[in-house]
Amino acid sequence: MKAVVVEQYAPIDQIELKDIPPPSMEPGQLRIRVEAAGIGFVDGLKIQGLYQTKDPLPFIPGTEFAGIVDEAPGRPGGYQPGMRVMGMTRSGALAEEIVVTPAALYPLPDGVAAEVAASFRANYLTALYALSARASLCAGEQLLVLGAAGGTGVAAVQIGKLLGARVIAAASTPDKREFAQQHGADAVIDYTQTGWRDKLKELTGGHGADVIFDPVGGDVSVQAFRSIAWRGRHLVVGFAAGAIPALPFNLPLLKGGALLGVDLAQIPTREPEVQKRLMSELTGWLAEGKLKPVVGRVFALDDFREAFRTMQTRGALGKMVVRISK
Repeated sequence: MKAVVVEQYAPIDQIELKDIPPPSMEPGQLRIRVEAAGIGFVDGLKIQGLYQTKDPLPFIPGTEFAGIVDEAPGRPGGYQPGMRVMGMTRSGALAEEIVVTPAALYPLPDGVAAEVAASFRANYLTALYALSARASLCAGEQLLVLGAAGGTGVAAVQIGKLLGARVIAAASTPDKREFAQQHGADAVIDYTQTGWRDKLKELTGGHGADVIFDPVGGDVSVQAFRSIAWRGRHLVVGFAAGAIPALPFNLPLLKGGALLGVDLAQIPTREPEVQKRLMSELTGWLAEGKLKPVVGRVFALDDFREAFRTMQTRGALGKMVVRISK
């Protein structure tokens, strides 16, 4: 089978597409024919060995995929050949086949394209877990979404609207701010401009943001927290800016505010029932058409490097997807 293989941690230009044997199966596992795989910020860090945890070499990158069950001896988890599924795994999605346990899979609702499913679960589960399970976002509250045009950011914009919040999208370029508005943001802010906090104060009538969804990090995180409302909640989702901010501890005291960590990788083991409930809610919205996931650009498998490069540029909108098979 064809697969992207990381033999040494390196920039994407040094990673190759190879022909390798299909993965072997163990009892209780299923073989999935991968149709599409999503490319996220974490995937770009993993191939370079820059993520918080390192995948043992060699490995196939890619954590999110959609496809069709090809083999299911004993029908583990109730899955059987021919079923369409979406899944999340530690690695292995950028390949024509992947072997996983039933816990990695979720049935794909009818009518949902593989490209949509491959860019759905990580972003939208992160957003709903953060906003609902962690921040308890309420209807009518003011939600500030940093990095609002990225895959996770635009998911937070859409989920925030479904939960009844007033969504203020912060992004660095006019195209990104327009993109966020197209997907439901009530107002936008350019957080690269001096005085953007004054604009936020104006938009919230002096109240500040009740909830801050923050996949960006860096100095903008500290500045955003300085504009948080009394008893506001700041969701720490990631550090796309590259720098981990250092927040002075007097700010949570003065603001009565809380920092809440959001780590999707730990939810399946630490809060499996919460994940099950949230995924049921998400797929229900998906099936009903209330939620229309955003797909960025779609690339052929041979063009996987361009997918990574595009994802890492400031102009990226939404999540990049690699089409593996038809």
